[in-house]
Amino acid sequence: MKNTIKLIMVVVFVTLFGCDDYLEVLPPGQENTENFFNSAEDYENALIGVYDLLSTTYLNQILGEIASDNSLCGGENPTDVLDWQQIDDMTHNPDNGALRNIFQWMYAGISRANYIIEFKDKTDFDRKNQVLAETKFLRSYYYFELVKFFGGVPMYLDKRISIEEAQSINKSTKEEIYAQLERDLLEVANILPWQQSQPGRATRGAALALLGKVYLYQEKYSDAAQTFDLVINSGQYSLVTDFAMIFSNQNENNSESVFEIQYFGQEGGGFGCFQCVEGNIAVGFMGPRFRSGNYAPYADGFSFNIPSLAIVNAYQAGDTRQAATFFNINDFVATRPDVTFTVGHDHNGYFNFKYIPFAEGNAPDPHLTHSNNYRAIRFADVLLMAAEAHVQGGSAGSAQIYLDRVRDRAFGNTTNRITATLANILQERRLELAGEGHRFFDQVRTGETATIPGFTTDKNELFPIPRIEIELAGNNWCQNKGYSSSTCSEQ
Repeated sequence: MKNTIKLIMVVVFVTLFGCDDYLEVLPPGQENTENFFNSAEDYENALIGVYDLLSTTYLNQILGEIASDNSLCGGENPTDVLDWQQIDDMTHNPDNGALRNIFQWMYAGISRANYIIEFKDKTDFDRKNQVLAETKFLRSYYYFELVKFFGGVPMYLDKRISIEEAQSINKSTKEEIYAQLERDLLEVANILPWQQSQPGRATRGAALALLGKVYLYQEKYSDAAQTFDLVINSGQYSLVTDFAMIFSNQNENNSESVFEIQYFGQEGGGFGCFQCVEGNIAVGFMGPRFRSGNYAPYADGFSFNIPSLAIVNAYQAGDTRQAATFFNINDFVATRPDVTFTVGHDHNGYFNFKYIPFAEGNAPDPHLTHSNNYRAIRFADVLLMAAEAHVQGGSAGSAQIYLDRVRDRAFGNTTNRITATLANILQERRLELAGEGHRFFDQVRTGETATIPGFTTDKNELFPIPRIEIELAGNNWCQNKGYSSSTCSEQ
């Protein structure tokens, strides 16, 4: 998929939609679909465009760590990418540009999905049911990201919207959105295959894993446990023996990958249109600021998303995940005396090793076009979510089995097992998934936010709806609690 779908995305969807198709708002009388969706190829190409917006979730990953107690913002100085610095300090407001990007980009993906669904009956072809199932999975993925960040948001289903509709549609509650995601994911899980011919396409396992996550976030523990068990017992996935190999560019789409976002490092892109870039932008932003010497096989970066010493020091002796998760630049330079680097803001000597930039012939800007895939849902993540759901539902036996599998891989033996209590499982999630963008949302949903610097209870559980989006919608949406002095404020 990396070498096929990604290349088609560039050609097809810059032509179809361009770079700035947030809601696909259509001026009256300018809808032009009579020359499209006339063949299977049209539908397949449109679906590629829905996948394409997954590349923008690099930002969701970075902010999911920076907002938590796992990470410091970093960068060159305290004002470098101020939108990220504000989120690190919990001083962000409704004018934060990074939050608006997430809002826009997730809705752009939703709108592309709705475009297909709107014309689902125009032409019949053999793979139509699977195309629609993949489309609904992706729409669910984008909506889930929106709910995680913003809570209740407007829900647009099954068609694009006009300018007038954009100004009259109210926000749905997060409960309403979760209910729709449950319906869609239950439907597509019965259609999608366990395996696809191209890596990165939605599968039954991905749909069930996301459905289980939707249940878990609603504290529907019995439903979550049963759903995760279907994934675990399917026999489709297994843990990679060597933790350090999970994130290797030579080991992408491996046995542990339930859903993996594909990136391509040799396609053009620039700072003027981040949603047009086919490479993994997060990787270049998180790398060390190398300046001279032989630092191969790595490339230099912008030193953002610095792991906190709290998470670096949280691992027990013998836990192989520590060395595989954090890049210690001082140890590296000690073996490469010719290498120099610039010390950035929040520097403590550590960087995210899971997503470190490699020198790989990426072009034209090596900071924007790395090919490291994002492991969006890993089998270890599923095992730990299942363990959590089981222990919350009173089934400690299953929880213990799942926790043991993750711990045994981490230590390479069975002598470091711990009891499957809720606290131990949540701590294991932190250790296992550090640097992968899940930590802040885990902290919020479990109420463990006291260790987040600057966090204000009953406010920072959600991010603010971008102010300009509220204004563009005719001021019909209430702002999230704590971000507005207006009486129109809701959770």
